[in-house]
Amino acid sequence: MDKAKPTAKPTAVALEDATVAFRLADARVYTAVEKARLAVAHGEFVAIVGPTGCGKSTLLNVAAGLLKPAAGAVRIFDQPLTGLNRDAGYLFQADALFPWKTAIDNVAIGLEIKGTPRQKALEQAQAWLTSVGLGAFANRYPHMLSGGQRKRVGLAQVLIRDPKILLMDEPFGPLDAQTRQVMGNLLLELWTADRKAVLFVTHDLEEAIALADRVVIMSAGPGSRIIGDWRVELPRPRDIFEVRLDEQFHELHREIWGVLKEEVMKGYAQSTQAGGAD
Repeated sequence: MDKAKPTAKPTAVALEDATVAFRLADARVYTAVEKARLAVAHGEFVAIVGPTGCGKSTLLNVAAGLLKPAAGAVRIFDQPLTGLNRDAGYLFQADALFPWKTAIDNVAIGLEIKGTPRQKALEQAQAWLTSVGLGAFANRYPHMLSGGQRKRVGLAQVLIRDPKILLMDEPFGPLDAQTRQVMGNLLLELWTADRKAVLFVTHDLEEAIALADRVVIMSAGPGSRIIGDWRVELPRPRDIFEVRLDEQFHELHREIWGVLKEEVMKGYAQSTQAGGAD
């Protein structure tokens, strides 16, 4: 008897010729992103890199259902996205913590608003804080935590809801270089344990290569397009501190930077003019 072929898993995020445009105050239309085509497989980690103002965050907002494309389509697990993406968790660059709530309450609230009894929500929140290395900091308020610690709370806050997709917009951008690397390793550790689809926006090409399965490059705006898509063949598990010393890492960095550099210079020129959507 022949064995049944395994069923292909649906694509977690698919942008199909997505175009995003905004109407300016003077009634002109500004096209931020034009005909973006991108597919993120179930369990795949994809990083998006591009110059300032190229629309990287705009693409995340489209995938989150916060922006509706002017043309094209968005599909989530092969189904059309018609409103907010309920399968996604969104980690922003800025902290999204309630300053009047403790760390454990900030994490638990994601379950409480869904109807989980408070005691159960607190137990799960404590477990997540422990998993991000903050088990002893549960009763501290955000102002009592360092920038890196607040990012850990934010990560736990998103992951406790068990989203199928992680949308991450420069989540480690405000941190110092060493803390960013620590947070990168923590993210990879958590992601390896439960392979969610990840769409990760960053300005840092080294960070993108160190973390991702694929690195996608966007052109300078307006009318930004996806102009490159590189697969990162570096073996996993990875250590952010060590992988950057690998010759294969440097070869890939040189190859991608050869394309990205020109777009960065275009983006710099664009930043001195009106318009831009990052």
